[in-house]
Amino acid sequence: MAARSALLFALLVAALSFTATAAGDAPFIVAHKKVALSRPKPGVERLAVSLDLYNQGSATAYDVAITDDSWPKEAFELVSGEVSKTLERLDPGATASHVFVLETKAQGRFQGSPAVIKYRVPTKAVLQEAFSTPILALDILAERPPVKKFEWVSNRVRLHSGLS
Repeated sequence: MAARSALLFALLVAALSFTATAAGDAPFIVAHKKVALSRPKPGVERLAVSLDLYNQGSATAYDVAITDDSWPKEAFELVSGEVSKTLERLDPGATASHVFVLETKAQGRFQGSPAVIKYRVPTKAVLQEAFSTPILALDILAERPPVKKFEWVSNRVRLHSGLS
């Protein structure tokens, strides 16, 4: 899944490179959104949401506002960080990250929306807007077979040593 997400991000960057070059002397924000799931205890799913921004343009973006409020409050509780963050500036070639953690006890499938990034360009009166990559659908509290770590390691050792 991580390889698929990285490939999607790489394709997005490559596809949008031409647009950034054509824009001339302007910022061009590329944003990648990813979610890591964990279960701190039975019946609870924790989601670590991270947004990675990169200014691929040739000018500084000012007053960069990151907002990811697509998480329904009736299903997700914010346990760490904030769903929004503002950066004073994002210089050309610079990166920035934003992380927050949610928790849910609601089981089901969830499809999140891309995060919204708004920023100011000194030469334009209107705020510019960018969107992060979307996330794949999440199976919250889905039944997952237990991982038998010892058995997995044992099988790997047998494969590499030629034992049957």
